[in-house]
Amino acid sequence: MTSKEIRDLSPAEITTKIRESRESLLQLRLRKQTGQVEKTHEIRTLRKDIARLETIQNQKKSKVAVVAA
Repeated sequence: MTSKEIRDLSPAEITTKIRESRESLLQLRLRKQTGQVEKTHEIRTLRKDIARLETIQNQKKSKVAVVAA
């Protein structure tokens, strides 16, 4: 996902995407340990997607806090 796509999501959708991505990452890590993953670059991509999601989520939270103050 790109940053622009993530910014268009609501906070609830971002939370859901983070949860789904973390579950996928866990499954990929487990499959990697058993030697079943052919595309190991997907792990790195998922980690970066999670970081993007969390960064934008935190930015939205801080924006709401600034507006409320």
